[in-house]
Amino acid sequence: MSGQTTGLRASKKRRTRANISHQATRLFLERGFDHVTIAEVAAAARVAKTTVTNYFPRKEDLALDLRDAFVNGPVAALRERPPGESALAALRRSHLAAVAAHDPVIGFTGPEFARMITGSPALVARLREFHDDRERALARAFAEETGAAPDDILPRVAAAQLGGVLRLLRDELLRLTLDGHADHEIAAIVAVHAHTAFTAVEPALSDYAVRPGH
Repeated sequence: MSGQTTGLRASKKRRTRANISHQATRLFLERGFDHVTIAEVAAAARVAKTTVTNYFPRKEDLALDLRDAFVNGPVAALRERPPGESALAALRRSHLAAVAAHDPVIGFTGPEFARMITGSPALVARLREFHDDRERALARAFAEETGAAPDDILPRVAAAQLGGVLRLLRDELLRLTLDGHADHEIAAIVAVHAHTAFTAVEPALSDYAVRPGH
């Protein structure tokens, strides 16, 4: 019974969080992020204002609620790569799969959402923080996998290069979205850009953090 109760509570929390996020996104798209208050989101979701802030401590995260997947996705790709594959190859493969799937985590959000993001300095700044957090997460993962010393700068250099590629590709995806391209057109163009960008850093990173064989 205790396990069932715990499961029901967890399910209720997920529904509450999803409802708050849905209502917030609806209001943001209708009126613009900067013109909607937390209190208005709470009223639309029929919850207390404190409930909103318990689930989303920052207003920006109501709009950008895929933060964990955004920041930790590349690290997950590293952890799951097979023996013999380099970090660069794993991130390229993972990113191309996300492009083919039109994954919203990498930016396939539609023009209305893209305009909402670019129209709010607060959201632009928060997204920049996501990129920085992702780069730091990659640097930590590289240091762990390669056994680098604390003062070794190479993991941070590799993270800066690969994180920079991912940032640039997202910027291009956003630009193409705002220019009115359909998702299938964006995917085709970004896939080519991804090939070019990852190939450009290949001379420096093709043999970096290659997963050892069993």
